[in-house]
Amino acid sequence: MKRTLFLWLVLHSLIVPLPVVATPGNAVSDYRPTDFVEPMIGSGDHGHVFVGANVPYGMVNAGPTQLETGWDWCSGYHYDGRRIVGFAQMHLSGTGCGDLGDIALMPALEPLELTRSGLSSAYRHEREEVRPGYYSVVLDRDDIRAEITATQRVALHRYTFPRSSSDARIVIDLENAIGDRRLQSRIWQLDERTLLGFRISRGWAAHQQIYFAIQFSKPIREWLSRDQSDGYFQALFNVVEGENVMVKVALSPVSEANALQNLRAEMPDWDFSAVREAALQTWDKELSRIRASFGSERERRIFYTALYHYMMAPVVWQDMNGDYMGADGRIRRDATFRNYTTWSLWDTYRAAHPLSTLIMRDRLTDFARSMLSIYEQQGELPVWNLMSNETYCMVGCPAVPVLADLCLKGVEGFDYKEAYRAMKASLLKDHRSLNRMKQYGWVPWDTGDSEAVAKSLEYYLADWSTAQVAGLMGEAADSVYFHRRSMGYKRMFDPSTQCIRALSSEGRFRDEPDFNPGHQTVDYTEGNPWQYTWLVPHDVHGLIACFPSEQVFTDRLDSLFLADGDLGKEANPDITGLIGQYAHGNEPSHHTLYLYNYVGQPWKTARRVRQVMRELYNDRPAGLCGNEDAGQMSAWYILSALGLYQVAPCGGIYVLGSPLVREAALRIDDTHTFTIRTHDNSDRAIYVREVRLNGRPYPYSYVRHADIVAGGTLDFYMSTRPSKWGTAPQYRP
Repeated sequence: MKRTLFLWLVLHSLIVPLPVVATPGNAVSDYRPTDFVEPMIGSGDHGHVFVGANVPYGMVNAGPTQLETGWDWCSGYHYDGRRIVGFAQMHLSGTGCGDLGDIALMPALEPLELTRSGLSSAYRHEREEVRPGYYSVVLDRDDIRAEITATQRVALHRYTFPRSSSDARIVIDLENAIGDRRLQSRIWQLDERTLLGFRISRGWAAHQQIYFAIQFSKPIREWLSRDQSDGYFQALFNVVEGENVMVKVALSPVSEANALQNLRAEMPDWDFSAVREAALQTWDKELSRIRASFGSERERRIFYTALYHYMMAPVVWQDMNGDYMGADGRIRRDATFRNYTTWSLWDTYRAAHPLSTLIMRDRLTDFARSMLSIYEQQGELPVWNLMSNETYCMVGCPAVPVLADLCLKGVEGFDYKEAYRAMKASLLKDHRSLNRMKQYGWVPWDTGDSEAVAKSLEYYLADWSTAQVAGLMGEAADSVYFHRRSMGYKRMFDPSTQCIRALSSEGRFRDEPDFNPGHQTVDYTEGNPWQYTWLVPHDVHGLIACFPSEQVFTDRLDSLFLADGDLGKEANPDITGLIGQYAHGNEPSHHTLYLYNYVGQPWKTARRVRQVMRELYNDRPAGLCGNEDAGQMSAWYILSALGLYQVAPCGGIYVLGSPLVREAALRIDDTHTFTIRTHDNSDRAIYVREVRLNGRPYPYSYVRHADIVAGGTLDFYMSTRPSKWGTAPQYRP
């Protein structure tokens, strides 16, 4: 399966190359990062990335929604799609479920059939352009050019009509979206240029409610609406050849009045070029949080596109005046923090959030307060919060390690006592199999609970994270309780198969005469025993001790990357990017390559990390080997290219790997910069020979968060052959 996937990636990259941008020099300081962003990376294969116009963390993600549907259209767009049904204001990026696509616009020169297929138009990639903050395409029907740019809460569309018409129109489509069903909507005309309305729908988000204000650059000649029930509306205009009609669409989670206020505050004028340039400058500023140089332009394109995709979630879910819709459906007024949604936490706690603690420190307080406000409103921390809705997607309590990480790293501006109460309360609930954890110490397979192994392991690492914060807060008894519970994985380790397996309520392993560690079963979430046996990032040395010896552990880890075999008939499509049974396309595997450092073999980490960066990421549409997952796939690449990765779920121990950068300056804050430099680095010189921290020899194969955020330099001296650096027990993580 690995060979098949890799061959497909290679062939696809040859078939659909992206346009090459003219590139300035490769020094750390002499370029605009946006020059190296290729937004189409990840739009093919199963990457599911958003393609369109936005600004970092913006509520608006405006772009094309295609006629085609299915799993590969979770974001509404796939590189292989052939028809565009409209230009919607909200899209997800890199999720495994589809939703949003709300409030779509579609221009035409003559009447259209008001159905999903009737609205659609063919298009061609050669007449399409995508840059950060900008999207453009010429529709084959009528040759109308559609352009979109955006601020945080407002999209600006510009439609250029190629010939004169007294019947030109812009259809406003409230009926069709991505994977949801319209429950209720309204649209009404405020004046000759302005419309107000709302849309309520049921989809992945069970009750999604969005308000909008739409304003045209010229008066509406005629307003067509059969009634409010069918979701289709048309604004008609007289246009002359080459005329532009622009449309502002402002969003609000609270009210039409707030949407109109957002429109007037964020986009008072009609200067499309100025808005586009402002969006580009915003992207340049945010992407400049890391200024990096590489040995090739290909590597830099992959890196900065990864940084671009990483900055698409979570998204602001709040109006300019501070109002937002809470997780309980009630309006909060004048909030003193910036509220966020789109929390894909099962994915992002592993790399995206640790990366944020290095380069997004100005947003961390708002991240924490957003999660704590959700706790206050729904009685537990978010699992997968989407547009004020708890979807309960995925397993575990993934907000716990994120919040614990912020506490342990000393982030200021939120109440640690409240954070600890939220973590503890979330883990002591009685739903989502947590009652079994309290009763048995694991989630049994024979009590009606599916995904028993995955749930148990995710709860264990959340327990451990809570134990650390309990210790920080002086809650000794709680610290002991949660730490003991976090060690329950040892009971689930089966010495006969050297795998972590499901236990019954009586403590017996599931009877599986034909047990195959390569097959996914109901006990594992998007994975198999091969992949989940290593999901003990909070106690790697304890996991090592489960094996007869350190050597047996190492041999078993080696075998992971060599094992052949299929994934079984129940395999989930998310299990992709295979090297043996290592699955880089799915998050539970992401830390596994770094486990070699714990047994004093960092050269194996280096070899495998470089292999993944080389083979499973590229600068073509099929540039991701799996679902982007709201920035996690990209964050893994960013951290690994910098040469470090936080294996433990919280606390700030970054394991060192094999940096791809030649030099990278991380802007920690306004006064601190941490610079990573490599010497003698190349495609062959992938092994670390020596490390120096602030000019002094550094024998450890990990670095602490405190050393990074204090500013300074980390120098890697590379070699074509493995060395003894980091091998001694006292220098391991």
